[in-house]
Amino acid sequence: MGLTKHYDAVIIGGGIGGLMCAYRLSERRPDMKVVILERGKDLENRKCPILTGAVSKCIKCKSCAIMEGMAGAGAFSDGKYNITTEYGGWLPRVMDEKKVMDYILQADSILVEHGAQKEVYEPDNELKTLCLQHDLHMQQARVKHLGTDANFGTMLRLISDLKQRIEIITEATVTDVKKDTREVVYVKKNEEHIISGDVVIFAVGRIGNRMFEKWCDNNGILRHNNQVDIGVRVELPYEVWKHFSSRIYEPKIINRSSHYADRTRMFCFNERGHVVTENSDGVLTVNGHSYKEEERKSANSNFALLCSTNFTEPFNEPVEYARDIAALANKISGGFVLVQRYGDLMAGKRTTEHRLKAGTVRPTLDAVPGDLSLCMPKRQLDNIVETIQKLDEIAPGTANYDTLLYGVECKYYSARPDVTDFELNDAKGIYALGDGAGFTRSLSQAAANGLIVADIILNRQ
Repeated sequence: MGLTKHYDAVIIGGGIGGLMCAYRLSERRPDMKVVILERGKDLENRKCPILTGAVSKCIKCKSCAIMEGMAGAGAFSDGKYNITTEYGGWLPRVMDEKKVMDYILQADSILVEHGAQKEVYEPDNELKTLCLQHDLHMQQARVKHLGTDANFGTMLRLISDLKQRIEIITEATVTDVKKDTREVVYVKKNEEHIISGDVVIFAVGRIGNRMFEKWCDNNGILRHNNQVDIGVRVELPYEVWKHFSSRIYEPKIINRSSHYADRTRMFCFNERGHVVTENSDGVLTVNGHSYKEEERKSANSNFALLCSTNFTEPFNEPVEYARDIAALANKISGGFVLVQRYGDLMAGKRTTEHRLKAGTVRPTLDAVPGDLSLCMPKRQLDNIVETIQKLDEIAPGTANYDTLLYGVECKYYSARPDVTDFELNDAKGIYALGDGAGFTRSLSQAAANGLIVADIILNRQ
């Protein structure tokens, strides 16, 4: 099929970065023709069969409602908005830190205009001191907990607003972008379409990082590897970490392992939340959600515990490394994710269905009982065990026998492309932003990155 339509801006990806980019472009230049191409479904049609109660385990839907669709993976996340440049991405490495913070606040204002809460959790030096006394290092920030359910409503209103000004095409899988002509090829309902843009913006998110990296390789765009994080999701009674979560909501704590000197971090805390499955192109991993509505809360809290690894030459496929570990966990669990009691892991025993039921912590995810030591590398597992034992010193009960460990949880970040002001070098008019391009790893910095790229485009025009 030939060229069907030309736009001022074509945005690939309807996550928070793409939405903010489209919002700023259409707000400042109402005459601009802007389109968002999103591989997944519209937000109101994103329904995970596990969350609706139709099934108990992931059935690997063609389009994962948790991971992709309008509003991106952030639509069903815990909705934490970190007002900081200390963590959450690498934007301060490529532009002035004060400007990054200004854009984070601008994005927050847009979310508030569409119904996001104003209440903020403030840093707590007393808790930070407690961590330091046990050689643990807590990162501090002002944090908003938007909530999985409340955040969904905010995103609905933002997208509804955008639909009045721009075009949004969902269930549209981009298969190619012509570097010289900026023609974008996509498939919808088995029919191929070709559109073009004065500018094209890759805002593909984590779920689209493999597609973006393949496109860069095919078009000679140099990229630089980022770290990969591999670990588990920990679930335990809410009371164990209540003294932290009630004051700062999310403890972000780093442990430098005594043996390997590796960095293991505790983050993505979900107070009285639920452990959930994510499907990343057929590989199942775990994550956590937490709701604002009282009736949807659980008796447990959960958090990620991930070990960071930075590879050097000659190896340059950190994403595939993490995916292979997660895929191995899927294989030994019969195609699902694993869960193991901490005490069983330490005793060298596989958790069985009987042992899981005998425990005092009721799992919020229907995972397969098993043995994480069969699929996780020793180095990462050693780091995780050491960190749990140290966390137990500041939150006694973390290392209880019945504490649950779900695996594998991975956070892999795209290799960052060579850019100038987020425009790809040797690809005039083509930009990249957000998690999928390796610049961010949080809701707040991805949102800020969308506004930043929009302003760069507007200033140049």
